[in-house]
Amino acid sequence: MSDLKKLQADILADGVIDAGEVIALRTALYEDGSIDKEEAEMLFALNDAVSGKENHASWGDLFVEAITSFLLEDESSPGVIDTDEASWLKAKVQGDGQLDALERRLLVHLKSKAKDFPASLDGLLS
Repeated sequence: MSDLKKLQADILADGVIDAGEVIALRTALYEDGSIDKEEAEMLFALNDAVSGKENHASWGDLFVEAITSFLLEDESSPGVIDTDEASWLKAKVQGDGQLDALERRLLVHLKSKAKDFPASLDGLLS
């Protein structure tokens, strides 16, 4: 995680995520084969910091893929966004007071992939 913290600091220094940083993030995030809560929270913090900036297009792909993996590929509720996960996701999406385009894209993607999509999250898309 220390590599991720350094990478996060480097990204936040210039406020934009470039292609090289996406590759470095992907490598560090998937080093152990899965996305954990701390990593998912870091991705949301990064997204909040760089939302609306000229980020590389691959940033959006990584963000959606990693958060989807965290929520739908967990051992306790595979393929399902359980109550705790829905509460966590809603808090993260609403944390900065706005639903940005990438967070909307994430919700739409999750809705298409999850076995069931919680009404509390569906309401964010209206």
